[in-house]
Amino acid sequence: MLIRSKAPLRISFAGGGTDVRPFFDEEGGYVLNATINRHAWGSLRTRSDKRIRIESVDFGFSIDLDAQAQMVYDGKLDLVKAAIQNLCGQDSEGFDLFLQSDAPPGSGLGSSSTLMVTLVGLLREFKNLPLTDYETSGLAYSIEREHMGIKGGMQDQYAATFGGFNFIEFYRDHVVVNPLRISQDIINELEHNLLLCYTGQTRASDHIIDDQIQRYHQQNEETLSGLRHQKQLAVEMKRALLQRRLNEFGALLHSAWEYKKKMSARISNPRIDEMYAVALEQGAMGGKITGAGGGGYMLFYCKFDKKHRVAEALAKLGGIPNGVTFDPHGLQTWRVDET
Repeated sequence: MLIRSKAPLRISFAGGGTDVRPFFDEEGGYVLNATINRHAWGSLRTRSDKRIRIESVDFGFSIDLDAQAQMVYDGKLDLVKAAIQNLCGQDSEGFDLFLQSDAPPGSGLGSSSTLMVTLVGLLREFKNLPLTDYETSGLAYSIEREHMGIKGGMQDQYAATFGGFNFIEFYRDHVVVNPLRISQDIINELEHNLLLCYTGQTRASDHIIDDQIQRYHQQNEETLSGLRHQKQLAVEMKRALLQRRLNEFGALLHSAWEYKKKMSARISNPRIDEMYAVALEQGAMGGKITGAGGGGYMLFYCKFDKKHRVAEALAKLGGIPNGVTFDPHGLQTWRVDET
């Protein structure tokens, strides 16, 4: 039996950081995001010898395990082991697992959490588990954030599972995913005007999240202001999209970046500041880091006749600019007949 799965990566427009505990437990969080045509991919092929082989293209190595033995967390694909333990238990059939993402960990596109959703989808299909999209998202979050203790938010798991443009609400005991009916001409215009640029460096988000959480516990005024304005900007950007006010959307993206930087001094750095300033000089209307900060991808909204100038200027600084294409589909899993 051969099972495949894929889930889309995402770009976050506003609200990132309000999906991190304890903020949304106490004040609620709002995030506006959309999935793009880059994916995490997975394949699972059953085998009869009670062995599990995991190959990760992103980390460049593979490991072999006994399907009937207790998982040992030793720093080698521990997230994958945790998913297998949670969904398959200790006495599982054997299988070969192959995993790959279109963006590296630390890219700011939610690649690690999206890969977890892809993996949960594979194992859900393998074990014939009747999990809803909400349950799949919640399980992926629980394995990554609670079981393994990896710091981060909650938006990525829900974005990857549901797909499309979503306004997501986070509360202490539940999550609400609101799919947005964005007209195709607005989607086309966004694809014309949006520019993704890889900064040339990935980042570990843990220390940024830790700093944000610590500042929140200390009731730091700048951090509180940044988080609360992120919530409001997510609402305003949603309205701008639904009401077809894209110039306002670009300006709000700039505001989202200004308030995001207030959440932690570690979100930006001199390289990111320079790239942002140059992009604005060349005609970008607004932009922001797409993840926790410190590196990864930046997103810019440009007038289409200025976008090539922005891209050229960023490339001269060592950035890698790319266009944006949206994917309306979330997690997909299917079986392949090899006969």
